[in-house]
Amino acid sequence: MRVKGSTPTRNRRKKTLKLAKGYFGSKHLLYRTANEQVMHSLKYSYIGRKQTKRDMRKLWIARINAAARLNDLSYSKLMHGLKVANVNINRKMLSEIAIHDEKAFTELCDTAKKALAA
Repeated sequence: MRVKGSTPTRNRRKKTLKLAKGYFGSKHLLYRTANEQVMHSLKYSYIGRKQTKRDMRKLWIARINAAARLNDLSYSKLMHGLKVANVNINRKMLSEIAIHDEKAFTELCDTAKKALAA
């Protein structure tokens, strides 16, 4: 007697079609095209999670650079000066300080300038 895998097969296909809900055309109706699109979509979402991290870092650096130039420093000199002065603060927090607390950011710039001069 042979085993027919109807229930597991149907469940597996239903799971894929549920993931493909909202896709255009036959991509949400036909299993084969839906499965292809779901596999691509999962790949894109994995890549996208990495790209988001890159994009956020680029945004933070752009914000820090803009604020640093208002204080007569370039981004690279500011970061080097903070490193020399043993000020350990990440770019995310630096950009938040640059946006919300200009006075504190100016103090950090002064600290970097003093460290570079010494």
